[in-house]
Amino acid sequence: MDFNIFFMSLLEILNEMSPYVLLGFLIAGLLHEFVRPETMSRHLAGHGWKPVIKAAMLGVPLPLCSCGVLPTAVGLHRQGASKGATTSFLISTPQTGVDSIAATYSLLGLPLAILRPLAALVGGFIGGVGVNLFDKDKRSRETVVTAGAGSDDSIDCSDNCCRNDKDSSGISFLSRIAAAVKYGLVDMVASVGKWLVIGLVVAALITVYVPESFLVSLSDRPLIAMLAMIAVAVPMYVCATGSIPVAMSLVVKGLNPGAAFVLLMAGPAANFASMMVLGRSIGKKATAIYIISVIVTALLFGMIVDYVFPSEWFSALKGTAVTSCHAEFGWFEITCTVLLLVALAYSFMSSRSHHNHSHITSSDMTEIFKIEGMACNHCRMTVEKAIGAIPGVENVSVDLAEGSATVKGNFDRAAVVKVVTESGFDVKR
Repeated sequence: MDFNIFFMSLLEILNEMSPYVLLGFLIAGLLHEFVRPETMSRHLAGHGWKPVIKAAMLGVPLPLCSCGVLPTAVGLHRQGASKGATTSFLISTPQTGVDSIAATYSLLGLPLAILRPLAALVGGFIGGVGVNLFDKDKRSRETVVTAGAGSDDSIDCSDNCCRNDKDSSGISFLSRIAAAVKYGLVDMVASVGKWLVIGLVVAALITVYVPESFLVSLSDRPLIAMLAMIAVAVPMYVCATGSIPVAMSLVVKGLNPGAAFVLLMAGPAANFASMMVLGRSIGKKATAIYIISVIVTALLFGMIVDYVFPSEWFSALKGTAVTSCHAEFGWFEITCTVLLLVALAYSFMSSRSHHNHSHITSSDMTEIFKIEGMACNHCRMTVEKAIGAIPGVENVSVDLAEGSATVKGNFDRAAVVKVVTESGFDVKR
């Protein structure tokens, strides 16, 4: 009977989320295809608070996870974005996105769907301003622009962020719409699909197996509950969209909404892997300010949820756990669920095919590099593009599961290590 309840709980959550998740993926594809990264880097250059607020506003809708945002931010920094603006972008981007905002509305309601991007915006602004005040960027604007846009050592981030690297001139509008749909339903699903599935399964397990008394006891001590969520969320990797069903299940079981909101904000923004990469890319002091800003902002808005928002706004979530096996769903929700499952299955099969293909080539001109820090499809594409641009490289295949890059051709090994490092990742010696 527990398995039936688990399955129905999983299916109900999936049916509630799927229309909004698909809508978010499609909007993400449109952003990827029609927003140029050159425009972003131009607005993020310079000092003061304006580039910081622009970076936060640009980062809020972008559907990049905490690992996918790293190479994007490194590229923007090399193209001229200030260190404060880069930090602001790093904080606001992974905490939310068009897909997670839509999914938050579907499972947690309108108040948290509105508050989530607002908290990301405020957190990005605080972190960016903090870096500008306490860790000033010593590079001149001219040096940064030259290093990022004109030198041979620059890293092109056009594929990392908002669109592919092909020239859009001469491409029809319908072709670009098709490319946007492909990015949203294929590439985006490949990037966050695993974490979304993990989040759904964990949410269903919490709904069925975690006793209500355990989380109700924590809800009597809101601040302790929030600190517990910080301790759990900050070290591990949590996707912005995948964390939503987990947060909903915790609230359903009796956890105070403010602590669940802390999980939503702190989890996607920080993990140990990103901290190590950031320490090398923007400096230890800026990284420390980044982590402090994430934690403080999450706690601040968590207390706002618990002490300012009326508790009636979340009463509908209490006690909504699935207790029968006869939930009814509309045809539209079922259709969206089937489409999302097909997209997830396709991304899984594609990743397996890519994994098997990476072991096919073997020749004296082939070398395998072990790479640390890759955690999603954005990371894989970034590394493949950076290595593929090296003179003499004939073929490159990145295996995300094994954390390796198989490079074939007559190339300079030091050049591979250099471009991978400059993209925000580590090569094992």
